[in-house]
Amino acid sequence: MGVLKEILYRIRGDYTTEKLISMGMKVGKNFGRLHGTILDPSHCWLIEIGDNVTMAPRVHVLCHDASTKVHLGYTKIGKVKIGNNVFVGAESVIMPNVTLGDNVIVGANSTVTKSFPDNVVIAGSPAKIIAKTDEYLKKQKEQMENAPCYDVDYTLRGNLTEEKKQQMNKELEDKIGYVD
Repeated sequence: MGVLKEILYRIRGDYTTEKLISMGMKVGKNFGRLHGTILDPSHCWLIEIGDNVTMAPRVHVLCHDASTKVHLGYTKIGKVKIGNNVFVGAESVIMPNVTLGDNVIVGANSTVTKSFPDNVVIAGSPAKIIAKTDEYLKKQKEQMENAPCYDVDYTLRGNLTEEKKQQMNKELEDKIGYVD
């Protein structure tokens, strides 16, 4: 990783994934965290993240909870374990002593205060199970059959043109589409 990236993270008061790993955090393959994601640097060695995990913008993973500090003189701490093939939606918070099983989808803006098993979709504050992952994905697949689907050329990673932007705007006027 470049020195410039490390400096930019430090200026913002954040730590790179690589730095957190060097401090003891465990991370599997294909981990992605988008901007503003905070992985508790003060106790990062208590965080375990599996393979194929994505964290959307502004997710917070906390291994400490200082709500008891003033009254008891101690801060609560606990491990956070995130399984394989997990998606954590934007602005969600995962609190200490939480385990998320494999194939879990966390809806945006959720507060996860307890553990959840494999193969569930959770959402809310506090988070609760709202569906089984396979049922949710089946429904999405059915919806894809009648929805606009776009390849990578319709993203910033691809060959996005003004014409493609206009096409997407028109086709998505009142419906959901899907992009690679």
